[in-house]
Amino acid sequence: MKPVAHKWQFAQRFRRHAFGWRSGTPIQRIKEAVAEIKQVARTDAVLAAEGAVKFLERVSPALEQVDSSSGALGTAVNRAIDVLVPIIAGAQVDTAMRERWLDRLWEAIQDQGVPYIEALSEEWDKLCVNPEIANTWADDFLPLVKHIWADRAGGYFAGTRICLASLYAAGRHEELVALVDCAPFKWWHYRQWAVKALVALGRKAEALAYAEATRGRNNPDGHIARACEAILLSSGLAEEAYERYAREANQGTTYLATFRAIVKKYPHKTPESILRDLIASSPDVPGKWFAAAKDAGLFDLASELAKTSPTDPRTLTRAARDLAEKRPAFAMNAGMAALHWIVQGHGYEITGIDVLDASRATLQAAAHAGVDPEQIRAQIRQLTAGPIHRPTSSAMYCGPSNRS
Repeated sequence: MKPVAHKWQFAQRFRRHAFGWRSGTPIQRIKEAVAEIKQVARTDAVLAAEGAVKFLERVSPALEQVDSSSGALGTAVNRAIDVLVPIIAGAQVDTAMRERWLDRLWEAIQDQGVPYIEALSEEWDKLCVNPEIANTWADDFLPLVKHIWADRAGGYFAGTRICLASLYAAGRHEELVALVDCAPFKWWHYRQWAVKALVALGRKAEALAYAEATRGRNNPDGHIARACEAILLSSGLAEEAYERYAREANQGTTYLATFRAIVKKYPHKTPESILRDLIASSPDVPGKWFAAAKDAGLFDLASELAKTSPTDPRTLTRAARDLAEKRPAFAMNAGMAALHWIVQGHGYEITGIDVLDASRATLQAAAHAGVDPEQIRAQIRQLTAGPIHRPTSSAMYCGPSNRS
């Protein structure tokens, strides 16, 4: 089945050097393009796949002049790739059409000035769809990869990872492991395919050791930990996976995201035990886990963290405001802790507005708890009027039990 003619809205927006140096607009355009393709995919999978290929052909040339130093632009492209690869792989087309798509994507990878779509190489096993196509790509690239690696100088070839992914997709696992063993450098981007091949061969213990042996400078320890964790989990060794890799393998963009990821992956452990393990592994910043404790409903633990360890004042104020009615005692503690850490100099670009917000949230919680507001106002004045110093925990207002 061939895709019908279609006028893609994103096509005119993604021309070579279409964007200036600011990244805000191109990031938004990327999101719009992905949304447009996803919308078409609901009714025409083949047309959507054609659109995905067209977008991936155009995105790198369009972004060449954009400032990508923050990493946000690269992240946006990688997220787009995560969405679009399944659309391309899932389209029901004949071998000739799929091979044309792969040829176009390979040409786009070669032609890109800035390597925005380099991650496509990691997805080539999925894009090939069947072993026959994968075999063709592996055979085409294998001689050159062997030649480059035999030189031991580590020359670069854009198709190296495509070759490895194709060997894996073709089921040539022993050959893949032997090839990766010849690589001049222990790079995870290469060795991950040997790890996958060893797992496919049923040699999981060897795969685990192979992955661990890759650790070192310039290799992503988090990715390696995730691979090792997956091997142990697939072997039914959940407790060992938790002890060795849970924290490192599930590191999120926030402490709360890390906690949620581990809780989801290890249902045999209670959220409280996971959180206490995480706190114990972060002795320098236990207060960073406040939001995770609150999210898990561990309000006593959250209050203890807020009182005894520096915690972001705005996070505390938000907790006080959101739970003023449902958990007034906890909310009061959070609000007073926010003011305490503001006085101690914690928080990013704190202003008087932040002090007022924390005070209002604390007073609102006090009203719901039935506590005399004048008593709370007096404590707030005393706390915020004194010199900046670290008072003892007993000097802080604790309010009634958090169990109320």
